[in-house]
Amino acid sequence: MSKTYYVYILASGKKGTLYVGVTNDLARRMHEHKGGLLDSFAKKHGVKKLVHFESGESAEGAIAREKSIKHWTRAKKLNTIESVNPLWRALSEDFTA
Repeated sequence: MSKTYYVYILASGKKGTLYVGVTNDLARRMHEHKGGLLDSFAKKHGVKKLVHFESGESAEGAIAREKSIKHWTRAKKLNTIESVNPLWRALSEDFTA
């Protein structure tokens, strides 16, 4: 049975603080972030809005992609978000509603 892994970017608001993470259950992780259930950078900085995510079948690949994105410039992260989500919609609403 294959598993899906996600790399995601959260924002505190349009062009606000960004957070990059990885998980094997995106809906659960968004619930944790939105509910402040994780004691993390995201909670401390009010970063709760899912603005970008990618999926794959390899944990190793997802972790490598997360590390890569974390080293990108802010401009590259913003361009990546805006290329697929120009209105900065809260994407988690699409699968948690």
